[in-house]
Amino acid sequence: MKLLFTPGPLTTSETVKQAMLRDLGSRDDEFIAIVRGIRRDLLSLCGPGAGDYEAIPMQGSGTFAIESAISSAVPRNGSLLVLVNGVYGRRMARIAEVHGIECRQLVFAENEPVDPAAVREELARVSATHVAVVHCETTTGMMNPVEQIGALVREAGVAYIVDAMSSFGGIPLDVGAAGIDFLVSSANKCIEGVPGFGFVIARRPALEGCRGQARTLSLDLYEQWAGLERDGQFRFTPPTHALLAFRQALDELAAEGGVTGRAARYQSNADTLVAGMRELGFETWLRDEHRSAIITTFRYPDDPGFSFEALYKQLSDAGFVIYPGKLTAEGCFRIGSIGHITEKDIRALLSAWPGRPQSQPGIPLRTQAGK
Repeated sequence: MKLLFTPGPLTTSETVKQAMLRDLGSRDDEFIAIVRGIRRDLLSLCGPGAGDYEAIPMQGSGTFAIESAISSAVPRNGSLLVLVNGVYGRRMARIAEVHGIECRQLVFAENEPVDPAAVREELARVSATHVAVVHCETTTGMMNPVEQIGALVREAGVAYIVDAMSSFGGIPLDVGAAGIDFLVSSANKCIEGVPGFGFVIARRPALEGCRGQARTLSLDLYEQWAGLERDGQFRFTPPTHALLAFRQALDELAAEGGVTGRAARYQSNADTLVAGMRELGFETWLRDEHRSAIITTFRYPDDPGFSFEALYKQLSDAGFVIYPGKLTAEGCFRIGSIGHITEKDIRALLSAWPGRPQSQPGIPLRTQAGK
C-alpha cells in the first residue's frame, strides 16, 4: 500500500477503511443517528463561539460544497469579492462567474498572504455583499489571516465565506470569533475520512437568509439543511459508506486530542519534512512565517535535466506519492504533511529519495534526454 503525501485524498487508518465494510440504508434509524452525531461533532470542532451555527453535509467533493455555499448565499442582487492568492481563490471566482454572480477579485502574489490593509481599502471602495477567502491555499501551503480579515468584513457589514478545505480539523480556528458566516471543508482532508462529501458550517441567521436564493436544485444549501432538520435524511442519495468512515475518523480525531492534538502531529510532520528536504538541497517556495503545516511547496532544483515525472515515478514505485505543483510561473512540487502519517513515515520518504547514498545507484532525476 502506498503512502499519500498529498492534501487529500490522503492516507487513512485501517479502522477508517474497515468502517466502510458494511451496508446501511439511508433511511435506517442507525444511519440517521450517525448523521445527527456527525453534524453535532463537527460543531464541536469550531471553537467556543459556535453556538449559533449549523453543520450541513453536502454530497460530492469539497468544490461541490463551495459551490453550494456561494450559489445559495449570494442573492440575485448581491455581489462577491474574492481575495485571491492561488488556484482555489480563482476557483471561487469562477464558480461565481458560472452562476452569473457579480464578482470582483482582489489579487495578491502567490507567495504573499492576503493583506488586511488592502482588504480594508477595497471594502471601502466597492459595494460587495459577500467576501470569500481561502484559509490554507493549497496551491502553495499559504496561510491567510482569516481572523483579521473577518474583523474587517464584520466592520463593513457584509457576509463572510471561508474555504477551510485543507485546514478545518487540523488548524485551530474559532469560527464564531473570526466572524465567519459560511465555512466550507471536506471529509477527506484533516479529519482523515474518505472522499464523498463536503460540509458547510453556517451561522444560523445567514443560513436562514439563503431560503429561496439557490441557483441549483441539488446544491441548495438551505433546503439541504431544512431536510436534515425535518427528518434527518438527505434529500438525495447520501454517500453512506463515506459517512460511516467519517464517523470513525471523527472518533479517532477526538482520541488524538482533538484539533490541537492533530495540529501538533501535522506540525511535527512538516518540520521533519522541511528539515530533511533542505538537507537534500531543496528550497521551500514560501517564507517560513507563511508556511502551513498542511502542505509544503518546493522549488525545482537548478538542474536543466530535472524531471518531476521521473521523480514522481521513482517515489511512487517505492511506495510514496507526492503532488505536482500548481504555481503559474515557476516549476515546483508539493508534499503534504496531513493524513494518517507520522514523522516515521516522513523519514521513510526522505530515506527513499532518489539520489541519496542509500538509494539504488544510477537513478538521477533526469529525463532520458538529460542522461
